[in-house]
Amino acid sequence: MAEAERIIGTPDTPEAAGSEARQDTVARPEGKRRIAVLFAVAAFAYLLDLGSKLLVVAKLEHHAPIEVVGDWLKLEAIRNAGAAFGFGEAFTVIFTVIAAAVIVVIIRLARKLYSLPWAIALGLLLGGALGNLTDRIFRSPGVFEGAVVDFIAPKGFAVFNLADSAIVCGGVLIVLLSFRGLDPDGTVHKD
Repeated sequence: MAEAERIIGTPDTPEAAGSEARQDTVARPEGKRRIAVLFAVAAFAYLLDLGSKLLVVAKLEHHAPIEVVGDWLKLEAIRNAGAAFGFGEAFTVIFTVIAAAVIVVIIRLARKLYSLPWAIALGLLLGGALGNLTDRIFRSPGVFEGAVVDFIAPKGFAVFNLADSAIVCGGVLIVLLSFRGLDPDGTVHKD
């Protein structure tokens, strides 16, 4: 009976309590590895976005667009004070607050993260949000009102940047994981 109680998680002996403590220490490193993946993906996405924007501002801004695939895909530097597709230019401060809130939520969620796919998805969201938040804080016309640097211009579509791409890829991955029933804590539900 004592063995069954240990399996269920209600230890009644010091040996069982010690066994349970060892199991907890085994579970913690797995969670830390997932957190490390989240922050590594976020850092990669953020640095790639930041580097591309610095290059675009230095080499492409105030120059003619560069055709990559005819007129189907161009690199064209623009400043976007609004949200996607240039909507809401008067609400730059609100977009800044939303991005900061997303970052806080992801960091809080990281404590319960045991799923590698979720770590990648949240890392992409975090890196993208940090990339655009950096522009909103540090670019002109001023703090919390900065315009985001966009430069990828497909024909007939909005101009965007690598941070936007990371956010969209992370969001799509989260939707797919949710449809498959995989939770951030690594559990799978089938409902």
